[in-house]
Amino acid sequence: MKQTTCIVFAALNMLVAVAAGAFGAHGLKTVLSVDMLTIWQTAVHYQMVHALGLFGLGILMAQWSGARLLARAAVLMLVGIVIFSGSLYVLALTGITWLGAITPIGGLAFLLSWSMLAWCAYRRQSSN
Repeated sequence: MKQTTCIVFAALNMLVAVAAGAFGAHGLKTVLSVDMLTIWQTAVHYQMVHALGLFGLGILMAQWSGARLLARAAVLMLVGIVIFSGSLYVLALTGITWLGAITPIGGLAFLLSWSMLAWCAYRRQSSN
């Protein structure tokens, strides 16, 4: 993923997360159970945090030229948002419980992404 693409995806994810948060707080408050609303808010929270992570990765891509690992980390972070938050949004709206089984795949993508960033920073420090 290129730096500009990463920042575009970050901005779009923040837009969706803010809209989803507002929709959950106002539009779904009387429709969903407390448990399902909590799941919805978890999805919003993780989407926001990882959209900010995408912004950070995009900025670092500009600073650390040649860091292909950052591009891979960004792809994994985006995949994590889609799978983790996406499955929780659908679960909250539909009650389809088997979706909870794929949510950890998104969490694993998040963990791998952050690990790649840490490794890239460590390698950069070691080379300086």
